[in-house]
Amino acid sequence: MLKIPVHRCKAITSGLKQLCISSESGYFACELFSFRYGHRLLSSSAFVCGKAVARKKPRENVEINGLEKITYAERMHYVPGLAKPIFPPWECKHKDPFHHRSPSHEEMPLYKDKPCYVFHQRTNLTEGVKQSLWLTKSKLIKGIPARIMALVDDSSHQIENQDERVQNAIKHARFWDTSERRPPRERFCPTLLNSLLYLCRLQQGKYPALGKRLLSQEYSLSASWHRGEDHIQVRGKNGMLLNSMSPLPVIAEKDEIQNTVDTNLETFYPISPTIDLQSINVYDVKTDTGFREGYPYQHVHTLFFAHLMDGQHEMLRAKMLMFAFGNALARARALYGAEPQVLEKPVVLQSVATNGRLFQFMVFQLNTTDLVSDSGVKNLVWIEEDQPLYEYAKVRPLIKKKVVQVPAGLAGYNPDTFKKFLAFYLHGAV
Repeated sequence: MLKIPVHRCKAITSGLKQLCISSESGYFACELFSFRYGHRLLSSSAFVCGKAVARKKPRENVEINGLEKITYAERMHYVPGLAKPIFPPWECKHKDPFHHRSPSHEEMPLYKDKPCYVFHQRTNLTEGVKQSLWLTKSKLIKGIPARIMALVDDSSHQIENQDERVQNAIKHARFWDTSERRPPRERFCPTLLNSLLYLCRLQQGKYPALGKRLLSQEYSLSASWHRGEDHIQVRGKNGMLLNSMSPLPVIAEKDEIQNTVDTNLETFYPISPTIDLQSINVYDVKTDTGFREGYPYQHVHTLFFAHLMDGQHEMLRAKMLMFAFGNALARARALYGAEPQVLEKPVVLQSVATNGRLFQFMVFQLNTTDLVSDSGVKNLVWIEEDQPLYEYAKVRPLIKKKVVQVPAGLAGYNPDTFKKFLAFYLHGAV
C-alpha cells in the first residue's frame, strides 16, 4: 500500500525515520515519516518470498513390552517428566446429537460390497443427453410429438388475450416484482414459471379435467435399476411435479416401439458412462415415488425445472431425462411390479425447464423395465431445445456509442413458446 501526498514530496527525501527488514521471516516493512508534519507518508508491508513454517511432527508413542508408563493421570494436571495419559473414548449413556460419532461404513447395516452409482440434483453429466440415453436405454427423437403439435396449432385452445397476458407475466417477473435494476435469476425465474402456470389453470372452466391435477414441491424420488454390471440409482428432490388422476395417453404405438429393437446405443468406450455419478457403498435398494399409497393424484404428468445457470443447457436436458426416467420407472414398478419386462401400456410423462428466458421441452415414454442389456425394446424421448420466450427485458436501455442498441422494456417476444407450454399443460385433458 503506497500513500504519497503530492504536497509532501519534499518530506519523502528528508523524513526517513525507520526502515525494518527481516530476512529470516521474509517480512518487509518500510515506514516513512515527516519530521515537520509528524505523519506517516509511506507504509508498505508484505510477505516477500515468505516460507511457511513447517509443522512439528507429532511425537510417536513408543510401546515397550514389559515396561509400564508412568503418567500424570492420577494427579490430574501436567507434570514435567511424566508421560501423557491416553484415556479410552468417552461413551455417553444417552443419545446426544452434539457428541454423536457415526460408525464406519463397514459397520453400517446398509453397507454393501458392490458400489451403487447415484444420480442426484447436483450431478452434471459431461456428455449430457448422449450419456443419459445410455443410462436409461433410450432412443432420441428430435422435436415435439405430432399429438402435442396438433394442440399447438389449434387456436381454439388458446387463452383470451393470450399474448397480452403472457407479456404482462414477463413484465411482472422482470420489472414489477422488484425495484432492482437487474433482478437476480433466482427471483424472477420461479416467479415467471408460477405466473405461466396460473395462466394455464385459467382453462379449467373450459376443460374440467384440469381440476383433477395437483402441483407438488419438495418431494423426494428414489428409483434403482441395473445397467449391465452396474447398479444405478436416481434419487433426491427434482423441482415441481404436476400429478394427475389419469395417465397421459401413449405417444408411440406398438409398431414404433418394436422398431426400436434395431437401434444401437452409443457408448463412450474406454470411458465409463457412470464416470460422473457418485459411487457409494451405503445405500438402500428401493423404488419410491415420494407419495404414500392411496394418493389420489398418482400419475405423473409434467416435471418443471427452474434452471438458474447459463451455459449448461446440455447438462440440464440430461438432468430432465434422468429424473423423468426415474419418475416413470417408479410408477411402472408400482403398477407392474419389480420384474423386468416390456410394459403392456407404456408410462408417459413430460418435462419442462426454463432459465427465465429459454425453455426446454421433453416427452418421455417408458416402454421397458428390462434395462440390463442393450438389446431389445428401447425407451423413447422427444426433445425440443432452446425455445426463447423473449429476447430482452431491460429496465434501462442499452446504449453504446450514443446509440440505443436495446430499448427499455420487453423486446423480441415469441408467442410460439407459450403455445407449446400451454399445449404441454393441456395434454391429456383435451
